[in-house]
Amino acid sequence: MSLVKNDSAECLCEEAVFKSVFELNFKAIRNFLAYKYKNTESAEDMAQNAFVILWENCGSIKPIQAKQFLFTTAIRLSLNVIKHNKVVSNFELQSRPKNANSESPEFLLEEAELKKQLEKAINALPDKQREVFLMSRFDDLTYNEIAALLGLSAKAVEKRMHLALQSIRKIMESI
Repeated sequence: MSLVKNDSAECLCEEAVFKSVFELNFKAIRNFLAYKYKNTESAEDMAQNAFVILWENCGSIKPIQAKQFLFTTAIRLSLNVIKHNKVVSNFELQSRPKNANSESPEFLLEEAELKKQLEKAINALPDKQREVFLMSRFDDLTYNEIAALLGLSAKAVEKRMHLALQSIRKIMESI
């Protein structure tokens, strides 16, 4: 590509012209990218990279075209980074073992012990309290729904639930 140069036109490859283009546009490009992609550090890098590409192509771009070239280049660079990060993220997800458990063996052992203790505490409840507790916590029924099913008042269900929770807390505190 050859640049047809008018005598009155300035060349972007001249240091003073390039410097003025940089001073006029850098902040606007960086702020645009930071707003668009919500990452100030990355926006600064992309804006600088856009100016590097502009410098590499300064012979084929007129100073009047520089702003449009810079914005287009900066957006494309940012989209390429986003695309690359997505590929990396997908690769990381695919490379993880599917059945690996992220919890430590100690945590899993403690969790199993607590489940056993909770089952014992629930089984130790009187039948009426256990029934209300299980309906509320495991069947996700409201007190009014439980009351209707058992032929009780909502207050009676609330009282049974309160007593059941107190009993479970006492048993679990001793663990």
